[in-house]
Amino acid sequence: MKTVDLNCDLGESFGSFVVGQDELILEPITSANIACGYHAGDHNVMAKTVKLAKEKGVSIGAHPGFPDLIGFGRRAIQTEPSDIYHFVIYQISALQGFCKINGVKMNHVKPHGALYNMAAKDPVVAEAIAQAVYDVDPALVLFGLSGSELIKAGLKVGLSVGNEVFADRTYQPDGTLTPRTHPNALIHETEVAIEQVLTMVNEDRVKAVDGSYAPIQANTICIHGDGANALEFARKLRAALMAEGINIRPVEGKR
Repeated sequence: MKTVDLNCDLGESFGSFVVGQDELILEPITSANIACGYHAGDHNVMAKTVKLAKEKGVSIGAHPGFPDLIGFGRRAIQTEPSDIYHFVIYQISALQGFCKINGVKMNHVKPHGALYNMAAKDPVVAEAIAQAVYDVDPALVLFGLSGSELIKAGLKVGLSVGNEVFADRTYQPDGTLTPRTHPNALIHETEVAIEQVLTMVNEDRVKAVDGSYAPIQANTICIHGDGANALEFARKLRAALMAEGINIRPVEGKR
């Protein structure tokens, strides 16, 4: 029987600026990737989101990104591997503090935005992130784009990994995501997105924009929680997976 995790990026509000419906979206998902203050979020939002995730019984992960609040972490920053290593440690450790005071364990780490995309293709960036995660806690699960350099780096350093796929993003023939700058990067039709997910989970492949199929492994599915219909989509996707007899639970590490 197939098993898959449903994850969502949360805690991306900042001060009085509210993003998403975090409390509601926690109901259908199994893992929350909580922003750590660099691309979004702040200390108050982090504290609130960790508490909410614990109350809902949702697995908690850190969502570190580039120091880029203005660009929401979606702008690539050229920097040294040591800088990436240090700011990933900094962000994971910040969220760990809130997990500790709430008496809950952090389960995973998923990089955000441009950092995630760079780590998918650049082994140097990927290795810096993987080493940072391992050095903070080797029991943490590293989420990365399915089959990417980040997944390879995580396995190499000795981490458990979660091969991640995206419900609402289109794919290139090589299995990478279509850049957001392209007009066909996003899937807006609910049924099309659900069909893509079921194909990825059941058949270990994804249909690319050119009509070809790329091999893929789906351990965890990303749902973007800031869309207008995010909650409705999350509920429909969960129901569709359950109807197929697919188990839904967090990716397990080495604890």
